Amino acid sequence: MLAELLSTFRRRPPEEKASRAAPLIALFSAGRPRWTPRDYASLAREGFSKNAIAYRAVRLIGESASALPLLLMAGREELEVHPLLDLMRRPNPRLTGSSLMEAICSHLMVAGNAYVEAVAVEGEIRELHLLRPDRVKVVPGPDGWPEAYDYTLGARTVRIPQDTLVAGEDVPAILHLTAFNPLDDHYGFAPLEAAAQALDLHNAASAWNKALIDNAARPSGALVYSGSGALSDEQFERLKGELEASFQGAVNAGRPLLLEGGLDWRPLSLSPKDMDFEAARNSAAREIALAIGVPPLLLGIPGDNTYANYAEANRALWRQSVVPLVRRVCDALALWLGPAYGGGLSLVPDLDQAEALSAERTELWARIGAADFLTDEEKRAATGYGEGGRRRG
Repeated sequence: MLAELLSTFRRRPPEEKASRAAPLIALFSAGRPRWTPRDYASLAREGFSKNAIAYRAVRLIGESASALPLLLMAGREELEVHPLLDLMRRPNPRLTGSSLMEAICSHLMVAGNAYVEAVAVEGEIRELHLLRPDRVKVVPGPDGWPEAYDYTLGARTVRIPQDTLVAGEDVPAILHLTAFNPLDDHYGFAPLEAAAQALDLHNAASAWNKALIDNAARPSGALVYSGSGALSDEQFERLKGELEASFQGAVNAGRPLLLEGGLDWRPLSLSPKDMDFEAARNSAAREIALAIGVPPLLLGIPGDNTYANYAEANRALWRQSVVPLVRRVCDALALWLGPAYGGGLSLVPDLDQAEALSAERTELWARIGAADFLTDEEKRAATGYGEGGRRRG
């Protein structure tokens, strides 16, 4: 009996770690590529290219994130010289480290996804390249998790398997960063998509005001023909053409209208309430800024008194949006690339270099400096520095 039990245990396959929910994801995906379930091009065109509020908000977060220097930590000690630092400072011949960080953060804002490809030569990672989110699609494997990424440009598609390890045994070729999405297993949710209705309202209000200016900033009136009979088609088209050519547009504002042949002009007007689009535009602008994570005060939007002054709003931008985003990107990059350099490494933003947080840093140093019960070594440790002034985590 004992021999039979031992034989059964020997025949049992080895256990593997796997998510219990993965088979359901695999069934749902059916093993086929799934395109991003949103129109990235429309979000980029209507939200980033045509809307000044969204454009400035995305650029503000991206540029602020790129301005933070990165520190490489081994445990709690800072490494000042390391191949990973060199890679982050110059990811490839066309990009600097700050440009890479700005692009990653901007893609997360506009698309909700960011893709970074690692290129290795003789087992060493030499370059990092950013892939456009609208050209990448996830290919789920049998276990439900991504097994490859398809990159499509024009009529050509290149499949990049995740088991194509670029360095050692633990660095896949593609890093996929996503913004949290409660409705999708593979793709992130773009902040611009949450602001889509506000974007449409803001753009529509701008288009309406532009149309009013093109029509001399007043609604069109009515030409009443009081003569006998009716205008012929030829007379109607000639009259319409003369009005459009000679009296429409800002350059023709106030130009006197000469009428003949029994024609009478009766202007139509809108009430001040109907003409008040400024409040609607400002409300939509605030929604866009808040969805992206920028205090409206920093974008010059009137009517927002949440912050006492500009410096406080700028500090809120850094603490609530920029710093958490940079830390998340740094954690992902270090977890992805760290195994190629032996592991145990982490990338952290150097907040001492953030001018917007200088007031907080000054207050911290003042409080610690006034603490007489702390030794000099304890004060250095409390401010993030170890022995000899070396920075610690």
